[in-house]
Amino acid sequence: MLSDELFSSVCGPPIAANTAISKDVGIYAHTLTPTWAVKSSFKKSSAPVHCLALSESHVFAAQDQKAHVHVYSRARGNQEALVPFQERIRCLALAGDVLVLGTAEGRLILWETCTGRQIATPPCHVQAVSCIAVTPNHVLSASDDSNINVWSLPRLLEPGQDIGHEPDRTLSNHRAAITDLVLGPGSNPETNLCVSASKDKTCILWNYQSGQVLRTLLFPTAPLCISLDPCARALFVSSEDSSLYLVELFGDKPLLGSRSVELASIVMQINSPLGVADEGVGPASCMVVSHDGSSIITGHVKGKILKWNLVDNSHPTELANLNASVTNVAFAPVLSEKKHSQTVTVVKPNQSQRQYTLTTQLEGDLNQDTRFNQMLRTNGFPSEIIAQALASFAASGGSSS
Repeated sequence: MLSDELFSSVCGPPIAANTAISKDVGIYAHTLTPTWAVKSSFKKSSAPVHCLALSESHVFAAQDQKAHVHVYSRARGNQEALVPFQERIRCLALAGDVLVLGTAEGRLILWETCTGRQIATPPCHVQAVSCIAVTPNHVLSASDDSNINVWSLPRLLEPGQDIGHEPDRTLSNHRAAITDLVLGPGSNPETNLCVSASKDKTCILWNYQSGQVLRTLLFPTAPLCISLDPCARALFVSSEDSSLYLVELFGDKPLLGSRSVELASIVMQINSPLGVADEGVGPASCMVVSHDGSSIITGHVKGKILKWNLVDNSHPTELANLNASVTNVAFAPVLSEKKHSQTVTVVKPNQSQRQYTLTTQLEGDLNQDTRFNQMLRTNGFPSEIIAQALASFAASGGSSS
């Protein structure tokens, strides 16, 4: 039976003198289904908001007001490395084997965890980088200066080329610091969806490849954290007054797409929350939507983790009280991505080094026949190749007409 594994982190001093909760634990791994339980924990960590990232083998946690990252091994359940950097880390995100870090001085640092290669951009923001979102091809960095930079990840990683150290474009419609940033799952350049939240009380929906503003949403109070459902058809917003909002993007009155009846320039006022957390819980500082889209998990400044059931829209239930401000919640992938290698032990970055050694563990059958060899031994074209070609021709013909 598949089990949802949820990671959470805390930051700051204990809220109450609770001896049942260890003061040294900073990161928890919970099982959400079939029953809620603490599966494992990692000590000596204090990760603020947007400072936790997960891979299949490791947990990366930037430390509050410090210039280093703690790396924990998920298999061994202990701290594997303490990695120092030149500037204080404000946020991080993981793109494959590359850890992307945003600093308090407004620059990006990219660390290849399997080689130790490190790349740093010039200061790309005039204030601290507040949050980062990544895809296999793009990095989006948001800042307290209210701007969002869109970067090409392959250009940033290109050896010996500083041309990639300039963003492709800047999204600059916000008027206050960015509090959160999420990306939709699509890879089509025409439908690349990005949503940003800001202290100016708005959330803006963008096509981040074209820079087009798709819609602007205005809330009664500033949104602190946001999340898209797995199909990017709904946006969930938690604001500083402890309210949780649900915004349907393709409902009866679609906000996006050809069926939208209003202009993209019209600001939409959102007033009715889906629910409000109890007064003693405090506002949510982080949230995540379950894999099936049926529930939302929120972490709160008063130490509580709540579960909101979207099926019956009932009052949220308390899953845990960690006795410190909950700063990050994130699900581990249920199904592992098919990869031919895995980083078992990270390689610390070394700026002075110019030659790198790839340290990785090969996975699967190395003698497995390749798709290219199978095509060489086939008389004519394989049937699946012909089917893909016909589908491609049909798609291109439909788009041109």
